[in-house]
Amino acid sequence: MTKVLGVLGGMGPAATLDFLTKLQALTPAKRDQDHIRVIVDINPHTPDRNDPFAKPGPVLAEMAGGLHGAGAEVLAIACNTAHVYAALVSRASGLPLIDMIETATRAARDKGARRVGVLGTRQAVKLYHEFIAAQGMGLIALPQPAQDDFMALLDKIKAGDVGAEVRQGMADLARILVAEGAEAIIAGCTEVPLVLTAETVSVPLIDSSEALARRCVAVCLGLEPLPAAED
Repeated sequence: MTKVLGVLGGMGPAATLDFLTKLQALTPAKRDQDHIRVIVDINPHTPDRNDPFAKPGPVLAEMAGGLHGAGAEVLAIACNTAHVYAALVSRASGLPLIDMIETATRAARDKGARRVGVLGTRQAVKLYHEFIAAQGMGLIALPQPAQDDFMALLDKIKAGDVGAEVRQGMADLARILVAEGAEAIIAGCTEVPLVLTAETVSVPLIDSSEALARRCVAVCLGLEPLPAAED
């Protein structure tokens, strides 16, 4: 019997829709009834995950509890940076969480990478550092000026600009990571795959949204075990 997936989304809305599209495309289905039931809370009013003083944790916890009440049996967060509050989300809902950071890191390891570059917010990069180190790999982050450029591009994407200039800018940042020795790059922000494709990167590109969607399908169809819920 399939599990009902609850998704904490809206951070941002376009990235959540991209994740849901990938979830649908990766599900082996011949009819409507073969797909996974998904309950989604698209809440763009969640406070800024990059600002700890904004206190997004309680809002994310409330969203998680609401998804549980609506019938979700396992959760996913369609935002890398929000995984700072992953344990809180799981505890608040009493449900297991399929972790995007862990999942994307495992995908990079499976590519045989020893040094992994991450395109993400400062908070997301910190999270990836922990998981990448646990897998025996090294993390390569952007130098500070380039990280500032990344955040400026992120703001443009969130404002709806996915044009050629933004695409070129993101590709240039990926090239910096490759030049620093990255053997794979994780798109560690769900907006990144909206403007960066594997064809524009000379090393394997790990799409964190796609990796999460793939694992959600496997878990909900019973092909992989449920992750443990936080006590």
